[in-house]
Amino acid sequence: MKPVLSRLLVAISSLGMLVEVSAQAPAKLETLPGTAPIAWPEADLSERLMEGAHTFVERKLAEAREKRPARWAYDFTSPEAFETSVAPNRERFRRMIGVVDDRVSPVTMESFGEMTRLLGASRPQGEPAGTSGNLLLNGPGIIGLDDSEPAAPDPGVAAESGTFRAWQVRWPVLREVWSEGLLLEPLPRADRPGRVLLGNEANALLADKPRVVIVVPDAGETPEQLAGLAEGDPGRREFVRRLVANGFTVILPAIIDREPYLGENADDEARLKNAAITHREWIYRQAVQMGRHGIGYEVQKVLAAVDWAKGLDPDATVGVAGWGEGGLLAFYAGACDPRIGATLVGGYFQSREKIWAEPIDRNLFGFLNEFGDAEISSLFPPRALLIDETPGGEVKTPKGEFAHQPDLEFWRFGTRDSSPLSGEKSWTFPFAHRASALLSPSLSWRFFDQPEAATANPMGFLQNGLSANVDLAIFPDLRPHFSAADRQDRLFHQLDADVQQLIRDADAVRDEWFLYQAEPMLRPGGCSTEKVHPTLDPANFIANAKAYRERFARDAMGTFDEPLAPPNPRTRKVAETDRWTAWDVVLDVAPEFFAWGTLVLPKDLKPGEKRPVVVCQHGRNGLPRDTIDGGKSAYNDFAARLAERGFITFAPHHLYRGEDRYRWLDRKANAIGGTLFSFLIPSHRQILDWLKTQPNVDPARLAFYGLSYGGESAMRIPPVLEDYAVVICSGDFNQWTRKVAATDFPNGFMRSIEWEMPYWNLGNTFDYSEMAALIFPRPFMVERGHHDRVSVDAWVAHEYAKVRWLYAQFGLADRTEIEFFQGGHSIHGQGSFAFLHRWLDWPLEKSQSSP
Repeated sequence: MKPVLSRLLVAISSLGMLVEVSAQAPAKLETLPGTAPIAWPEADLSERLMEGAHTFVERKLAEAREKRPARWAYDFTSPEAFETSVAPNRERFRRMIGVVDDRVSPVTMESFGEMTRLLGASRPQGEPAGTSGNLLLNGPGIIGLDDSEPAAPDPGVAAESGTFRAWQVRWPVLREVWSEGLLLEPLPRADRPGRVLLGNEANALLADKPRVVIVVPDAGETPEQLAGLAEGDPGRREFVRRLVANGFTVILPAIIDREPYLGENADDEARLKNAAITHREWIYRQAVQMGRHGIGYEVQKVLAAVDWAKGLDPDATVGVAGWGEGGLLAFYAGACDPRIGATLVGGYFQSREKIWAEPIDRNLFGFLNEFGDAEISSLFPPRALLIDETPGGEVKTPKGEFAHQPDLEFWRFGTRDSSPLSGEKSWTFPFAHRASALLSPSLSWRFFDQPEAATANPMGFLQNGLSANVDLAIFPDLRPHFSAADRQDRLFHQLDADVQQLIRDADAVRDEWFLYQAEPMLRPGGCSTEKVHPTLDPANFIANAKAYRERFARDAMGTFDEPLAPPNPRTRKVAETDRWTAWDVVLDVAPEFFAWGTLVLPKDLKPGEKRPVVVCQHGRNGLPRDTIDGGKSAYNDFAARLAERGFITFAPHHLYRGEDRYRWLDRKANAIGGTLFSFLIPSHRQILDWLKTQPNVDPARLAFYGLSYGGESAMRIPPVLEDYAVVICSGDFNQWTRKVAATDFPNGFMRSIEWEMPYWNLGNTFDYSEMAALIFPRPFMVERGHHDRVSVDAWVAHEYAKVRWLYAQFGLADRTEIEFFQGGHSIHGQGSFAFLHRWLDWPLEKSQSSP
């Protein structure tokens, strides 16, 4: 036979054997009794779980819009009744954006600048008139000059034309937070005499009431560009010039830009570049942890300007306007404060159903449960709201983007179209029509699709619009050394410093909010020289802590309105040694997503014997097998080692794998008041419920032991799920507020890529000692390596001291421990294992091996 033919026959014969083998029935998967087999490959489970969680939260996002009307109870019987009916929504909105602090009162508007020559020196030839004397800002649009003093340059004047004077101004807002910008003062005209009063007439009353408009620039746009002291958008410059030419005093506040923040030194710069943090995100990250927001701070600046105008004349007419980020701030300020008579919003109003995909500095916790732009607009009647729909700018960042989708038709009450905004408008316009008919026949709600339409009557204050004859020339800036960058730096660092002070004050705020309310006897008394103090009965504290546990679950971690699905358990054997067998377990949590983990059963289990279970939780980017047979130094196979000591162990998979994939999941959840733990807590509830049905599990002896993000989980899941009888936090215990939001700790989250770490208002409510107080009186332990750079020993010891103090006050100090060891970010498995043996009532002599 020829060699070629021989090889062909061999190949055909081999193919036949392969076909015969492949036709045989596959080996039957081994499963636990009472469970179905897992049909998916083990390597596929993590991604399947993530995809399911995204699908689930997207369903909840869609449901939120349908449930939103139930949050509102409009009463159109009168303007007063309407205002009363929406007042709770307005207050919740204010808190949601961080408008919670009392502003400085009274507000003084100060002009300031650089003196360029001595007082008394003559004015150089050609210097504009009206820039000498002592500046008195007596009221909106009223500038008093005392000419009795020698002529001198006024450092506060930034520019002057035939129709207005631009002052460089600042005004106090909160504590040490100020706003800065320009105030454009309309100058006298033949048809508007006495607008500017000189000398002793400075305090005279105007015949007409002052009219003030606060125009907020976009992020990255300056007041000088809006005023026409620098090149900028000509349409916006025209808008501002028309206002001032028609007698409006215009205030132009500067806002924080969205440029990259590169820190204060070279080390900062490298880390911050990697984290891609903007100035606005830097403020957002720290402020959110403290129940504030960059948006809220800048809304407060607008409202402080309103305070100034209304403080000088309660009847002053006040409006706000803005584009892009300024449109957002104008819209939100108008929604917050009924004193604002008219609001113009440009380049912003549209559907917010994907607010989670916008730049992260716009992230608002729970926003979509109650609000969209349509609902916010319902806070305006009977005041004027005008929407400029001319195309807005695009914003693109690594953590979200925004492109305004303008309507291409001119809208008025009751009209319809199929534009991208029809979803909001189909709700807004019928509402506006009804509100107009019942509350105010002159209610002005308008949508403009052309700049000239908006600028013709921009604030709805004038019956016949504004004069179109305005000079659009760029005027020279008279400030010789003015720097917009320096102003930006001042405003940025003021907000940074304010949040950092809130962080320093937070310990006392939390004690007052939780500890002393749950048990007033814990409030410190006077000096004591007593050798021994009596302990307290814990019953009162335990009872009162229940309400705080509910708040922690609902307000801090977030809950979804979704019952647990039937578990439908599926299993398969995935590993085996001579000491234990490991089984993957999948349990449904909701129709779209499931819980997955690996159960490790010691081989010496006897029928009917009940043993304790230790839930062993991996950290960021981990998998269940990492804790069992992964051979990783951080975990030291601690789930397997505990199984070799006779414990049943279960290693759940958590969603914090895949870097930004899970962060976007968190962003989606944030929009409806959820977090990653909104998925993880019900998953653990399902896991515990299933474990308690297993024949060898003692339901009263369940422990949680987690490392790193698993340690973070130990501080968030057991406080809610009281079935966890013993808790160990390893490689994570911290002064959490400082870890997340303090700027003075190089290894904190402010400079990291982990932008999901801030939790709304957690710094004022629950740090780790308060979370441990929700675990109390259950046994609680901290495992801490001296060389673990997630924190420093002093911070860990400081926070833990408060935990031990609490246990000690109730005579239960023996139930809590901390172990420091000469190691790093790792499971030590010495004191912690002994702690488990003790408190799970599994004596060491029952173990199959020594440590």
